[in-house]
Amino acid sequence: MSDNAITDIISPGQLSGAGEKLRVTRVITNGTFALDGGEWDVENNIWVIGDDKECYIIDAAHELDPIQEAVDGREVKAILCTHAHNDHITVAPELSQIFGADIYVHPADRVLWDQSYPDLEPKELADGDVFEVGGVELKTMNTPGHSPGCCVFYVPDADVLFSGDTLFNGGPGATGRSFSDFDTIIESIKTKLLTLPAETKVLTGHGDSTTIGDEAPHLDEWIKRGY
Repeated sequence: MSDNAITDIISPGQLSGAGEKLRVTRVITNGTFALDGGEWDVENNIWVIGDDKECYIIDAAHELDPIQEAVDGREVKAILCTHAHNDHITVAPELSQIFGADIYVHPADRVLWDQSYPDLEPKELADGDVFEVGGVELKTMNTPGHSPGCCVFYVPDADVLFSGDTLFNGGPGATGRSFSDFDTIIESIKTKLLTLPAETKVLTGHGDSTTIGDEAPHLDEWIKRGY
């Protein structure tokens, strides 16, 4: 794990009003993504959003220790999974036990969740669900394509979108494996994400962050290239 594996993206005091105590922390972990009989080494972003008392964990990839360090003794209100590929839920059950926090997964991704944890039933995450912390709301949007139950979490008061594997710096999430579809992810991005304000910061499931304004002009390029 690199020295900069835990970084505050938004620190308390950066926002005014109700969200002035908000903190958003990026945790980077490394591990294996497995699907369709193949395995790939991947680096994942985990996001911890909250104030000085409580927080949510968005995705739970690979390693416990850095995630616990980012929580920093706060109450974990829930573990929100953008989708159920194994590299995004690796340590979700352990975190759930440690913090006494429920795990939320969209039911359309149960087919993927059950490949990793068939004996554990998470709470159901639905389009339109709202989670509150640090004076702001996280609004859930179901954005199928990378997987059927892919979700993003939009925080309008902070101009932040936690995009999981739906939208990256450079284009859509991958759609070349089981339970994915390119036309579907394009529709999700076009109708739900690119309609957000251009200044919205996109905090991704892998790699560097971007903004809606930086990505929106390239939609036709993505459609033409097919990925």
